[in-house]
Amino acid sequence: MTSVQEALRSLATQFPGSVVESIDPLGDSKGATGEKALGYGEPVKVVLRDPVGARRVLVFHTQNHNEFGHDRRADRVESAVLAYDAFATVPRHVRALDVGLVDRDGRLHSMREGGEPYLVTEWAEGTLYVEDLRRVAAEGTARHGDLARCDALARYLVQLHAGKLDDRVAWRRAVRDLVGHGEGLFGIVDAWPDDVPGVPATRLRAIEERCLAFRWKLRPLHRRLARTHGDFHPFNVVFRPVRPGEDGTNFAVLDSSRGSRGDPADDLTALSVNFPFLAVAAGGNAWAGLGPLWHRFWERYLALSGDRDVLEVAPPFWAWRSLVVASPRFYPKLAPAARETLVSLAEAALEAGRLELDLPDRILASSARRAAG
Repeated sequence: MTSVQEALRSLATQFPGSVVESIDPLGDSKGATGEKALGYGEPVKVVLRDPVGARRVLVFHTQNHNEFGHDRRADRVESAVLAYDAFATVPRHVRALDVGLVDRDGRLHSMREGGEPYLVTEWAEGTLYVEDLRRVAAEGTARHGDLARCDALARYLVQLHAGKLDDRVAWRRAVRDLVGHGEGLFGIVDAWPDDVPGVPATRLRAIEERCLAFRWKLRPLHRRLARTHGDFHPFNVVFRPVRPGEDGTNFAVLDSSRGSRGDPADDLTALSVNFPFLAVAAGGNAWAGLGPLWHRFWERYLALSGDRDVLEVAPPFWAWRSLVVASPRFYPKLAPAARETLVSLAEAALEAGRLELDLPDRILASSARRAAG
């Protein structure tokens, strides 16, 4: 209770001259009867008295760390800011007076005057990996250095994924976010326009339903939980400038996402879907260059990790990532035939129940035959 008292003393300073007169925990009124054993927060009734004797009664809210989407600190910050923004829009709702953070010393730091959040990071000098892939697509051939970079990326992910984590809540959160998060499958589908040629809503619904069914296959596999990047695509990998004596495989990564814990399939599909995506976007002989990188990346990862089960759990991750690169919101200039091919990649993996490594070869060859008449 001491830390709460320190925080509440800090709260009093936001009302000049006021002192804390009393602090009373507001336990759930139903808790004593056993009707409700768990709540989302631990509110405290606070009575302040100002210099002239007037009393101000407040409720100080904190939140529990729990599995109901509040397991990350960012979730709890989001919930508090959302409440502060929303309370004033609801008729007859009690007013929200402040929102902020409690630091380690019990001091309160208000965010009520804040606007949009910001984040400051270091700068990574170098070239985005997508530029390598665009060159390979244009040339229709992969150089020795391109294969070496594939090896480096595979080794990095093997090392990142090696230590398994014992956290059933985090695993189920990752699986739930795969389909239900705004950046996950449901969010991507909901942002899809209604009139995309060749990709009607019925087709998207079928993919979504299959992924939802797949969630129940993933749900008990918490032993697979690993440290992940969470958004490991070619726009988030920066290869450093090559210095004398280096082989050109030194890189930095950007923008780790979604808690950075989940199944390795998330990272593997996020990167590898870009090989067929950039091939169909470029057309021509692009797969002749990007296809070998696809196979090199997967073969190296599987050989070094020994995790062939990742191919069995990959389909919903693959479907999600395929719909991301196929999305008209992200890539509005993508040709309709290329968009359909990417959606077909999602469907084929879900139909097979596993990610087969010759899948892009088959789908892209079939699409090329159709285009040729």
